[in-house]
Amino acid sequence: MTVYLDNAATSFPKPEPVCLAVDRAMRTGAANPGRGGYRLSLEAGRTVLAARAAAAGLVGCTDPARIVFVANATEAINLALFGVLEPGDRVVTTTMEHNAVVRPLRALADRGVEVVRVPAGADGFVNPADFKAACTPGTRLAVMTHCSNVTGTVQAIEEIGPWCRSRGILFLVDAAQSAGLFPIDVAAMAIDLLAVPGHKAIMGPPGTGFLCVGEGVELRPLLYGGTGTRSMSDAQPLELPERLESGTLNVIGLAGLHAALEFLQEIGLNRLRAHERDLLRQLMAGLSRLPAVRMYGPDDPARHGGALSFTIDGLDPATAGYRLDEEFDIGVRVGLHCAPDAHRTIGTFPEGTIRVSPGWFTTPDQIDRFLAAVTTLAAGRGGQPS
Repeated sequence: MTVYLDNAATSFPKPEPVCLAVDRAMRTGAANPGRGGYRLSLEAGRTVLAARAAAAGLVGCTDPARIVFVANATEAINLALFGVLEPGDRVVTTTMEHNAVVRPLRALADRGVEVVRVPAGADGFVNPADFKAACTPGTRLAVMTHCSNVTGTVQAIEEIGPWCRSRGILFLVDAAQSAGLFPIDVAAMAIDLLAVPGHKAIMGPPGTGFLCVGEGVELRPLLYGGTGTRSMSDAQPLELPERLESGTLNVIGLAGLHAALEFLQEIGLNRLRAHERDLLRQLMAGLSRLPAVRMYGPDDPARHGGALSFTIDGLDPATAGYRLDEEFDIGVRVGLHCAPDAHRTIGTFPEGTIRVSPGWFTTPDQIDRFLAAVTTLAAGRGGQPS
C-alpha cells in the first residue's frame, strides 16, 4: 500500500464523512442554490449556509456573510490582492511566499504597485522587527504566509497583525498550510483578509476554499455576473457574500467541506496538531541520524507546520522522489514547490528539496517505512530496505 506523504499539497485520504457527503450531494442535492424556490434549490442553499457558518467558526469570524467561497486559496489571494491594490499603492511581503502571492504581485507591480519583499533567515523565519521596519508610512497592505509550504516555518502573525492594525495597514494572511492545523482567530490576530483552501489540512474536497473578509474591508470583485440576487440590475450587488460570488457555487464540494469542518471539530485542533507534531519529531529524529541528509527550517517541531524539507548529499531531489515512488511506493513532493524565492532564501535553488508532509491518517509505522527508505537512498543502495 502506498505511503502518502504529500499532505501539504492536498490531504489524502479524505475522512469517510467527507466522501459520504460529496456522494450524497451529487446524488440528491446538487441543485443551484439561490436560483429557485423549489425544494431542491432551497436544500442546496441550506448546504451552502451550513458550510459558510462552519467556515466562519473555524477562523473566529462572527459574521458568516463575510466568508466568500472560492475554488482554492490561490483564487482567494487573487481576490484580495486585486480587490484592494491600485497603481501607486505600496505592499510589503516576504521572501517565503508561494507563487500564489508572488505572481499576482508581479502582475500588480507591472501595473504600478510598489512591492517590497522582506528577507527571511536561513530557517525561513521572518523577523517581525524587519517586517515592521519595511512597513513605512504609506504602506497599504501587508501580505504574509502563516506557515511556509517549503520549510514549515510558522510566522509571527499574531504579533504582526495587531501592529499593522494600529497603523492602518491592511493585513492579508495566506493560511494554505495552517488552516485546519493551527488555531486562527481573525479578530484576535487582527487579520483583515484570510485565504483558506479546503483541500489541505481541513481535509475537504479539491475545488473548495474561502476568503474571510474583515469588517470594514471593501473589495472590488474579481468576477462579475449572476448571483441569484438583484437580478433586475446590471450592477454587481454591494452586499457580501454575493458581491464576490458570481456564478454557480460548488455545492457538492461545499457539502464535503462542511463535513470536513465538522470532522475537524470532532477531532479537535489540539489533538490533530499533537499527532502531526509527534510524527514530525519522529521524522526529524530519524533524518538527523543520517550524515548525508540536511534538513531545512526550524529545529523545534513546535515552530514547525506540517511540511519538512530536506536534501540528500549527492542525490538530486527529483531522482530521490522518483526512487521513493518506484522502489518503495512512497509519495513525496520534490523540486521548488511553487515557491522559488523561498528556496533562494534557504539556499536550495534551483534543484529544490525533498518535501515530506504527514497528515491525520499517517501512522508512525509509515514514518518508519519512509525513514528506512531514505536510509537506503542515503547509503547509495537501491532496492527495498531490509
